[in-house]
Amino acid sequence: MLHYTLVFFIIAIIAAALGFGGIAAGAAGIAKILFFVFLIMALVSFVMSLGR
Repeated sequence: MLHYTLVFFIIAIIAAALGFGGIAAGAAGIAKILFFVFLIMALVSFVMSLGR
């Protein structure tokens, strides 16, 4: 899932450099959502491993 976040982040940077505001905003929004989902899943995994 972190891979998808990086892919959308790179797409957002390229689109921003080329001046495509809508595409850059969409890719950046998807990258942010995937990043936070990954972060939450990593924290849950860490807490679950401490419980064992």
